Amino acid sequence: MRAAVKALPAASGAPVPPAGARRARPSGGRELEAWVLSQATNVERHLDALRPFRWSEFGDPATGPSRAHLAAVNRMMATLRGPLFTATRVTRRTAQEAVKRPEQAELARLLQAKSRAQRWVRTTERVWDFYLDLFNQRQGAFAPWLVACDRVALDCYQYAYLGIGRWRSIPTPPPFCYLRTGSGPATSRRGIPLRRLGNRLNPFPLIQLPYHRLVNPWTLGAVLHEVSHNLQNDLGLARAIPLQVAARLVEAGVPREVTSVWVRWNRETFADLSALLLGGPAVVGSLFDVIGRTELETTGFAPRAVHPVPYLRAKISVELLRRMGFARHAKSYASMWHKLYPRAKLVNAPPALLKTADKAIPTVVDAMCFTSFPSLGHRSLAKVLRFEAKEQAMIEEAAERLADGVSPGVVPERFLIGAVRFALDQRMAPPKRLSGFFMEELGRRAR
Repeated sequence: MRAAVKALPAASGAPVPPAGARRARPSGGRELEAWVLSQATNVERHLDALRPFRWSEFGDPATGPSRAHLAAVNRMMATLRGPLFTATRVTRRTAQEAVKRPEQAELARLLQAKSRAQRWVRTTERVWDFYLDLFNQRQGAFAPWLVACDRVALDCYQYAYLGIGRWRSIPTPPPFCYLRTGSGPATSRRGIPLRRLGNRLNPFPLIQLPYHRLVNPWTLGAVLHEVSHNLQNDLGLARAIPLQVAARLVEAGVPREVTSVWVRWNRETFADLSALLLGGPAVVGSLFDVIGRTELETTGFAPRAVHPVPYLRAKISVELLRRMGFARHAKSYASMWHKLYPRAKLVNAPPALLKTADKAIPTVVDAMCFTSFPSLGHRSLAKVLRFEAKEQAMIEEAAERLADGVSPGVVPERFLIGAVRFALDQRMAPPKRLSGFFMEELGRRAR
């Protein structure tokens, strides 16, 4: 038999209705009061929900965002939460005034305050959701792959900052890699406004990688390329490089209309050349994976494109290979490119562009890679990111160890991309085995 439950008096002293009894339906005034107060409650709970991110909530700390990344995002979020907090307090105050005096003017002020608060909620939530999606990728199956790319990007930065000839403040946080399907590799540089952040400044470099690159690590020269975009800014070369290119091309007698094209291409050209200096000859193969398309796609000129015409883009990297001392590799890649595209012709391009290419390409490579810059401590990029025969020998030895499934040793992380590509090209092991060992080694280093 179920025991009877004795009703207790309410805290206010009012009797509690018997169990099962229905409460009386509130009057119209009570409904309005409840709705008015709930508007303030809603925005207060929105504010509470858009809390700072915590280090412990994104899975294994070895693969999750670092404390520096979380702190940077939380600082940005604080600039949004401040106005939202103010708007929330105003909404609560106007709601209380509307309850005391539910006249049209007070209710209109409440609706205005509520709309203002909701606009701040949407703005804050858009930014919060963006980083939540990024950080949540570090909890799933792709986390080891992404942290492997983080390690490569970090190694590029460490090497560059050790190579410059003067002290330069160390940027933080380091680049953060994330997966995005349906598009190619891309980067969002530190300190530039992003539309998806409501045009707020991006607090650290973001490197976007498509799934097909992650499953084929020998194509991850893209990481070195995207990191190099960030290095051009962080090393103080964003203005110096295009100015130097323009001056040198004009001095070499290249027509000004062609010079302006090469200046427009400066960022993508710099990223290609810097990536090659960071990773060695195998990076050219990774580039060819991208630009080796149909003849029309590879030779077509677009007047507003920021990338060089792919046909010329290959020749730029081959020229740097030659200048680095890798004549055999340069000759091999040049021969392969000629077999793919035997007719030297650019589609829709100014005739002077191809006509002056043999003069412009060595000039651009020299201006970017073999000219000293004050921000590099009066060193050239080729000296800061030095890559010589001994580095290539290190890559080839690491390739043999990867193929055998053993640790490649103390080889820098950025060299593992060249190592896995060399092992693939030399058929040292099946692709699946090489990919697994590559990710396993870089994932192990992150722990």
